[in-house]
Amino acid sequence: MEKKASLFKMVSFTICGIVVLDSFVAPAAMGVSSITLWLLTAIIFFVPYGLINAELGATYPEDGGIYAWVKRAFGEFHATMIAWYYWVSVAFWMPAVFIAFSWWFSMAYAPNLSTFASASITVFMCWVVVGIGIRGVDLGIKVTNIAALVKTGVLLMFGGMGVVYAIRNGTANDFALANFALSFDFNSIAFSSAIVYNLLGFELISSIASSIDSPEKNIPKMTIMAGVAIAALYIIGTFGVLVAIPAEAIDPLDGFFYALKELCTVFGGASTLVFNIIMACALFTLVSNMISWSLGSVEILDEAEFSKKTKVLGHRHPKYDTPDYSYVLMGCISTALIILNFALGESANESFWTILSFSFLVFFLPYVWLFPTAVKLRLKDKDLVRPYQVPFGLPGLLIAAFICLSFILFSIGLLFVTGDGFDPLYHGTLIIGTGLTTVAGIVLYRRSLRVDDNKNSKDDEGCA
Repeated sequence: MEKKASLFKMVSFTICGIVVLDSFVAPAAMGVSSITLWLLTAIIFFVPYGLINAELGATYPEDGGIYAWVKRAFGEFHATMIAWYYWVSVAFWMPAVFIAFSWWFSMAYAPNLSTFASASITVFMCWVVVGIGIRGVDLGIKVTNIAALVKTGVLLMFGGMGVVYAIRNGTANDFALANFALSFDFNSIAFSSAIVYNLLGFELISSIASSIDSPEKNIPKMTIMAGVAIAALYIIGTFGVLVAIPAEAIDPLDGFFYALKELCTVFGGASTLVFNIIMACALFTLVSNMISWSLGSVEILDEAEFSKKTKVLGHRHPKYDTPDYSYVLMGCISTALIILNFALGESANESFWTILSFSFLVFFLPYVWLFPTAVKLRLKDKDLVRPYQVPFGLPGLLIAAFICLSFILFSIGLLFVTGDGFDPLYHGTLIIGTGLTTVAGIVLYRRSLRVDDNKNSKDDEGCA
């Protein structure tokens, strides 16, 4: 009998998927008020978002998660598009994560690492994720369980070292009560969008519903436990960063590295050893993060009808019975983008952020469907027993869905605001890239319909 994932493993998987060490630092550039922004965004967006996912996951515990929910609400075409967007966004996001991996590795352990070596490490790590994905859900969950504990330990260390550092050396930023106030200017709104991005992923666990124990009971419990832990860990980590580095000196890519290096000085002569250990743990979490997201995105795509009728996406591994070619194709796309990034040399930084922004945009799109889906299914399946539902009845759900959808739409809109006017490369990539991705999804969907038509025609001929 197949062993099901327990509540603890579900919480660990979700923490591993949502908590990201490579990008949580960016909002800290606002200064101490970023802690307030984290707290408010968690309350206003993260809580209703988690409650909606708890209702959907508990009521419709079936593999595919968000794909299955959208299919019930809006039909196969809309479900196909969100599954496709989900998968594409991870394929384009993975290079960014492992470019950060090679950058951190070089800074910590090999300052003179050549460009070729950095590119090789980046490509190799992508294929490590592909290999683990092909091995199946069980191995992926085991790795993410360990990673969740490691991430928790790292961020708690940030907070603990931050307290000791502040007592000994003071703080790099002024933590006076007045500085916690938000100005509600453009920067606050923009960084709120970055925080929303860092908080997404509650629906990941529902993509493997058949592999978890009592999803109708444990998904709501997981949502509460993981939600509280995730919000607390992000705030604790941000506190540590702000203790160590002045806000104006925080860089999104290497801010974590320099904050950790400064905080580790509290260990005196052992600071280098402690830094190396924590940095190795942080690098491991980057790998585990991509394992959880690649696993979730491929499982969602695998549930889509069109993928089952496509030779590449529908292929199954002979030993592990996993959609192996979906992982391999994801690895090929990531490898091509990595090679392009390193080949561009001095232009790589601009291209890197352009590709990353494109992946962000495609990543946000499935959530445009998610929140209306919750409302439609509540209205459509009125007589269905719901083990859990968003508090305060339909009005409570409508308010929660409206708030969450507003945050997502604002986040999408802010990706197009650069402050420098129209940039042909940047804006062209976002617009054309999203357009081509959408067209590709539509083509795949229509081809799957033709497969059905051809099959039905042959069946009719056979009957005749």
